[in-house]
Parts: sequence; C-alpha cells; structure tokens
Amino acid sequence: MSDYYSQEGHGPFKSVKIGDLPLEEGGSLPDCTLAVATHGTLNHARDNAILIPTWYSGTSKIIEQVLIGQGRALDPDRYFIIVVNQIGNGLSTSPHNVGGPHRAGGFPHIRITDDVEAQRRLLIENYGITRLALAVGGSMGAQQVYEWAVRYPDMVQRAAMIAGTARMTPECVLMTASFMEQITSDLGFAGGDYRSHTEVLAGLSRHARLWTILGWSSAFFRAERYKALGFASVDEFVAGFMIPYFQAMDPNNLLCTARKWQNGDVSRATSGDLGAALGRIKARTFVMPISDDLIFPVADCAAEQALIPNSELRPLESIDGHLALFGTDPSMIAALDRNLTELLQA
Repeated sequence: MSDYYSQEGHGPFKSVKIGDLPLEEGGSLPDCTLAVATHGTLNHARDNAILIPTWYSGTSKIIEQVLIGQGRALDPDRYFIIVVNQIGNGLSTSPHNVGGPHRAGGFPHIRITDDVEAQRRLLIENYGITRLALAVGGSMGAQQVYEWAVRYPDMVQRAAMIAGTARMTPECVLMTASFMEQITSDLGFAGGDYRSHTEVLAGLSRHARLWTILGWSSAFFRAERYKALGFASVDEFVAGFMIPYFQAMDPNNLLCTARKWQNGDVSRATSGDLGAALGRIKARTFVMPISDDLIFPVADCAAEQALIPNSELRPLESIDGHLALFGTDPSMIAALDRNLTELLQA
C-alpha cells in the first residue's frame, strides 16, 4: 500500500466514524469514516461554522495551505472551519484502505449526494451544527456545495462555488471519461486488482499528461508560467511536477472520485429540471469561475448562476486555468479572499 495517504503528508486530520452509509445507487458503505481537519473554535451559538469539501486528487492539507489563514477571509480566529475529505480521496474511506468485498475494484459506486449525506451526518451528530455560515469549495468541492445548497437550502446561509458546475456538461462528461481511460487502459491496472499503484505508473503518467494539457491553459504555456513555478521547460514541468504528483496516488481512488465528478448533477433532485433545482437555493451565493479554465469554462458557470436566486457571478482572473486552485497565482487568491470576505459580511 502506498504511504502517500498519511498524517505526515496530509495531516493533521482526525478520522471520524459515521457508521453505515446508505448509497444513492443502492446498498451501503459499511463503517464509513471521514477524515476531517478543523481550524478554529465553534462558538456557543454554533453559527460560525464553515464547511469546505475537497476537490479531485486534493486533500484537506492543500485546502488549508491555499484558503485558510489568520487575517484572511477564512480566518480560524473568527470561524470554525471544517474541511472534509471526500469519500474515495484516500484519507476518508476509499478503495485502497478498506478490506473485504469493497476493496480496490470492488468499491461501491459513490455519488456526490452520498458525500453530502455523510457530511451532514458528521455536522449534526458530531458538532451539533444545523446551519452553516458558509459552504465553499472548488471544482469537485463546488459540486458538493451545489448539492448542499439544493438539497438542504435551510442549512446553508451562504454558498461559494469556485471553478465548478452544478451539472456536468456533455463535453465535461467526455473529458472525465478520457481522464479515467488513461488509467484503466494500462494493462497493469488489471481491472482494478493490481497489487500496488506502482503497477499502473504508465497509466498514471498518461493521466498526468492529459491534466497538464487541460488543467492549465494555452495562455499559461504561452507566457511560460511554468518558469515562475521553478521549471525551465515544459518537459521539466511535466516530469518534475505533474507526473510525480499523480503517480503517488492510488488509481482506484482517482477513479472513484472521477466517477462522482462525471455524474455530478443537482437536477436529479428535481427529475432533471436544472432550473427548478437551482431555484431551491436560499443561500446568498457567489459563483466564481476561473477566466482561463478549460474544464469548467466561465460561460458554463454563468449559465447556471443566472438560474440561482440572490446570486452573483464573480469571475476570477488567472491564466493558470483550473489548476490555479493550487494557489499558484497570488493575485487570483487575493481576489478570491476579497470575494469571500464580502460574502461573509453580507
């Protein structure tokens, strides 16, 4: 088993057992455990809680590094910030860390709604939180925030969706299938029954190369932005950052979360009517796409924002594209902080 998913690399986090979790597609996930990182203190009124779900391939550690800090919008001196690692990300219950029939390729199909139900149980049963001052997330985290705001509108006072959509577009469905295929087409993948992630390094490498193309942007490469990140050439950037980043991860974990991403759709709550689903949202909402994002373009996010009452479109400018979520563009992160500060003051 890879030692990538450890307290040393991604902590501190606490493993919280929430019991058997019924799943949207049927069956249940037994003994579901969520890896949770908290920052700050819950006040007596229990009204200063902020929920942040994780994105694809990310853990609570990168959320802490990019979004949380004293004097910032998400200030642990003011708020009780709960970062929940999504199911399948390697820290919470995931294909690589369970036994029995659910191990590896036998892991059940999880939906975004299952994450939200697990998080809701966590908030209510472990912290006594019945209302969130803010739910905020990027990419797959944004998908979870959308699901929260639609399914539990009375629990979410404010919502911020960064670089993500409420329903996957056909193009994004195909894109996600391509990400997954880079892994599953590796002969070493063996239908998910590999002995070690090292048997799937070729597939993980192809996966990383596709992320390099789509995760950043054309302007990123024209401006040679990779040099600002410490790499002299594109080849060095791919070999020195992108491939090692993904090759350390478990393939089944990536596929579990990618499938959730691919099937994200809040309109399942309203028999396919996206307008009706987004019309349920009561939260004061900021939708914040990234200007050069090739995965969740501004136009796709804007079309959904127009359907949300009491919402604003707040595009974030960055040629770093979708992976500006990594915190590579300080000016974009500063703009994000300003938006979140304004939203929290609303």
